[in-house]
Amino acid sequence: MTRRGVRRVLPFLLGWEDLPKSVSVHGAPPGERVREPVPGVLLECEDGWLLLDTGFNTALLRDPALRRRFYPSPSYQPELPGPGEPLEEALAELGVALHAVSAVAISHLHADHAGGLKHFAGRVPVHIQRAELEYGLSGRPEVERNTIFRVDFDDPRIDWQLTDGDREIAPGVTAVLTAGHTPGHQSFVVDLAGGGGFVFACDAADFTENITGERPVGASIGVAPEATVGPVRRLKRLAEEKGYELVPGHDPVVWPELIRRLTGPRRVR
Repeated sequence: MTRRGVRRVLPFLLGWEDLPKSVSVHGAPPGERVREPVPGVLLECEDGWLLLDTGFNTALLRDPALRRRFYPSPSYQPELPGPGEPLEEALAELGVALHAVSAVAISHLHADHAGGLKHFAGRVPVHIQRAELEYGLSGRPEVERNTIFRVDFDDPRIDWQLTDGDREIAPGVTAVLTAGHTPGHQSFVVDLAGGGGFVFACDAADFTENITGERPVGASIGVAPEATVGPVRRLKRLAEEKGYELVPGHDPVVWPELIRRLTGPRRVR
């Protein structure tokens, strides 16, 4: 008998980021840089398509003045995958129209995850941890310095679905609070209808070495880097108990390979 759960998992790319490895792995050698994928995941659920994360706000990257305003540091260089809207183009390659997405879940409000919310304001529910949204809208001066841009999500038309802790947000999809990287970061456990599943760490663990070596992530808000190991250990326990694959959020080897495995040969430059 087929259990209730997700019918298909379709990972894809929404861009790349060139940045110091120490942002993802605390204590990485100074000067070591990495080119990290910007992830998105489309889940075919019983009640429609659920999108996990939305990539960049393209306007802030393509307008020269806005890029200087929001991305002033040469140390961090975002890269879009093509000339159009990455989210719209990526979904089209998967055979899914943007307007077919029936719900969105945001792992956290960093610019590479929440910038595409402009496509869904006034259209579909958006799941987020209450602590994350409260921090993003707090008006504290360090919020923008932490690459959380209020312009990406401060829209009264967004239908926020606020969560405090762990919660099933769709049949077979559970949001798991993994705060540390940001105050309300959440990861996702995905149960497949045919058996098996995935645990998407998102930015609770950027790289495989954050998981296997339990190395702290390099960027955290309000906690010491060492405090980010606890959520990783919890995700490892969940994955082990269920027998699921634990997927790091920005691994430049794991993410393109996951795309190839679940969606077939695709351009993942």
